[in-house]
Amino acid sequence: MPARFYEQEVKANLKDKRKLSAFLGTLVSKHLKKIKNSSLTYIFCNDEYLLNINQQFLNHDTFTDIVTFDLSDNNEVLVGEIYVSVDRIRENADKFNTSYNDELHRVIFHGALHLCGFKDKTKADRETMRAMEDKCLKQYFKD
Repeated sequence: MPARFYEQEVKANLKDKRKLSAFLGTLVSKHLKKIKNSSLTYIFCNDEYLLNINQQFLNHDTFTDIVTFDLSDNNEVLVGEIYVSVDRIRENADKFNTSYNDELHRVIFHGALHLCGFKDKTKADRETMRAMEDKCLKQYFKD
């Protein structure tokens, strides 16, 4: 299975995990042609849990909605660990006037896109990333 989902003392209220896992597998194989297999692990947590990870591993002392680690040790298998703050998702959904479900999926896709090589440090990169997130949301929710 390309993706697994865990909740660390929070409820993410993620629906249809099989469909989402399959979609993420297709997303990865579309953008990373050399990858023969992928394993994405999503850990949903609260702000404090993710802040600790952000401080410990990235030396960032700020709240964030997502931290993505590429744990791959070769070019044929993608192994990713993605931490998502449910607190940030809720707050950003309100801030950006969108639903919790849409914001949750946007961030889930954002993590997978990072693992596929998409960046978001420059303005141009952020615009490309946002367009890819929008495309994923549209494709995923078309049914």
